[in-house]
Amino acid sequence: MKAPSINHDPLPYVDKIIAIGSGKGGVGKSTVTSCLAHALVADGKRVGILDADVHGPSIPQMLGIATVGQPEVKEEQMLPIMGHGIATMSMAHLAPGKAAIWRGPMVTKALVQMLRHVRWGTQDAPLDVLLIDLPPGTGDIHLTLLQQAPIDGAFVVTTPQPIAVIDAEKAAQLFLKANIPLLGIIENMSILALPDGGSLQPFGAGGGQQLAEKAHVPLLAQLPLDSELREAMDEGKQPPNLAPFEALLPALRG
Repeated sequence: MKAPSINHDPLPYVDKIIAIGSGKGGVGKSTVTSCLAHALVADGKRVGILDADVHGPSIPQMLGIATVGQPEVKEEQMLPIMGHGIATMSMAHLAPGKAAIWRGPMVTKALVQMLRHVRWGTQDAPLDVLLIDLPPGTGDIHLTLLQQAPIDGAFVVTTPQPIAVIDAEKAAQLFLKANIPLLGIIENMSILALPDGGSLQPFGAGGGQQLAEKAHVPLLAQLPLDSELREAMDEGKQPPNLAPFEALLPALRG
């Protein structure tokens, strides 16, 4: 199967495309992506999420649309599935309940379809921001999106622990080498509040700041471990507190 040629043509009626990567799984990147989308909707923006984690899609579960089924097709374009006002496309919609046991060329084809064969916006209702939730690593999926998506900027999510920062630095290098503006670092699971008013740092401290200094970008947020947020995402509900994610919005306006 022939690899797709580079295509950085704008997506019709999409104003801005922002990638969110981590390099490592398990750091809460999809949760950050979902909550950032909620914050943008609360800010009056039209928002979409391309769930590019073909092998482990989780965005539909977080938006409460995991059981909706396959998207409708009109005029040879798929219509995104809406959850909490957020337009979404994911392998969980295209092949519900099935494992994507695919080699690189099949993954590439699926990604191009989800990116460029979806009616993300219309003339009457253009999309302000399309967020791309990237999978862990820096492989075929990432290279395909760098070739096919005119990405305007990127965030990198990490936890404070050194093993996460090592992989997050690779994600940051990927964006920088591709000349994609790195908007900043988001440190997740920074602290755990205790019932007695104290707190713990279960994954250590300082990793996000260290990565931000290496990449010469700001550390935009240090997000806590939050059981209420975890429960909301598992159940596909609205996040209980959008304030930490609303603090990220100025980086998108810059």
